[in-house]
Amino acid sequence: MISPAFASILASGRAQFNARALEARRRFPALDMAAFGAFLRDGVDPLVVAVAAAAPERVGGATLAAYDMALELVGHGLAGPAAKNPFLNTVWRELAPQFAPLLATAPVEVLGMLSNAAVHIASVAGARPAQWQRELAALAPQIATLAQLRAVGQVLAWRAGVAHFRLGALAAADTLPPALALAAFDEPGAQWPQVHAQLLGNPWRGNTEGREFGSFTGLGGAFGTPPQVRATPDGFVVRSAERHYLLVADAYGAVLHGATAQEFEQAQTGMPASVRVDGASVQIGARRIELDVPAGDIALAANASTLAVTSPWTHAIRLLPLA
Repeated sequence: MISPAFASILASGRAQFNARALEARRRFPALDMAAFGAFLRDGVDPLVVAVAAAAPERVGGATLAAYDMALELVGHGLAGPAAKNPFLNTVWRELAPQFAPLLATAPVEVLGMLSNAAVHIASVAGARPAQWQRELAALAPQIATLAQLRAVGQVLAWRAGVAHFRLGALAAADTLPPALALAAFDEPGAQWPQVHAQLLGNPWRGNTEGREFGSFTGLGGAFGTPPQVRATPDGFVVRSAERHYLLVADAYGAVLHGATAQEFEQAQTGMPASVRVDGASVQIGARRIELDVPAGDIALAANASTLAVTSPWTHAIRLLPLA
């Protein structure tokens, strides 16, 4: 069942809505109208209810925009009961209604922004979509404009594990009111210029342990053979089973992109003087980190902020902060 508010709008504009659905079926021959109906109940109705409560005079326009976008998303298989990306359904049902005042004035922009973000975050292996949704919902009352929604969404995507967003997210955070930027990093009461400088200067700020990344493809991981790693200023170029990748990692997560054999050959092989292997442990200055691999054949690669440790005995890459 749908809400009385949504039922009333659909009934009053029945001919217009039916015409739009008919046109969508011409554009998307595989469009499942039963799935579309389910998404209207599950994803669109909560938006209509929220906008009706926040700005009843604008609920008609917002409903029409959401209806059109829902047809397209279900037509592409991105939304509905059989969606390729179930997280998108959750974002429409639970997150988007939190932005009812913005939806009332700019429904296409808000729904497009949230939908694109949901698709992207859910597609990044190792990212934490539920964290992004939870933290963005918590900040919704403080977000007053589309630009702020875009910037906060990018910051929170980085914090939810989309590591390659780091520099863009810091630049976006600089456009926010300082209090909102600090709230996005869960550091109320701090000074934004200092927090920004620390985040920019140290990719591992707040994470002294580093992280482990990667596993065998037969177990759902990324690497067919134990990886070899070389450093670049932005991350590490990885070779495994004649395939090459760029690994970007920081305090919040690690993301794997495609790379080339040429990039691997051109990557750095040097090592800071403060780093050395001692049996089955690695020494970083005064710190000693025990490694869960047999001694011997341990390989190291380092850029300015991070040490990557690999071994022929594991498909995982150990990433350790150098700071």
